[in-house]
Amino acid sequence: MTTLTPEIETHWLAVQPFLDIHSEAGYDQAVERLNELLDKVGANESHPLYELLDTLGILIQAYEDTHFPMPMVTGADALQYLMEEHNLKQAELSEIGSQGVVSEILAGKRELNVRQIRALAERFHVSPAVFI
Repeated sequence: MTTLTPEIETHWLAVQPFLDIHSEAGYDQAVERLNELLDKVGANESHPLYELLDTLGILIQAYEDTHFPMPMVTGADALQYLMEEHNLKQAELSEIGSQGVVSEILAGKRELNVRQIRALAERFHVSPAVFI
């Protein structure tokens, strides 16, 4: 092991700055590098830089989980968002019920049931987990 240490140290000094994500500036640089790697490597797991891409992605995700936690959202929040994205009105969601039912769901007065969740997941092409 001692014979490899100088070689590893030399290479680490060259690679370490690419993996340094301890600030927002470092995060921004890492995301930029990840995008460059994605353009070059894509999904080619046999590419020599694939492991660097994978490692950098894991480090970015860890930074995001710590510094940009996802807010807790309800099924109603997800539905509201999807309705806005698709320019839908409450009356246009007849597969989950009347306009009044949709209104109660969005107001938090009523929970989505399994049938409604399945219908919404199919309509918006998302996982049912989005609404749970």
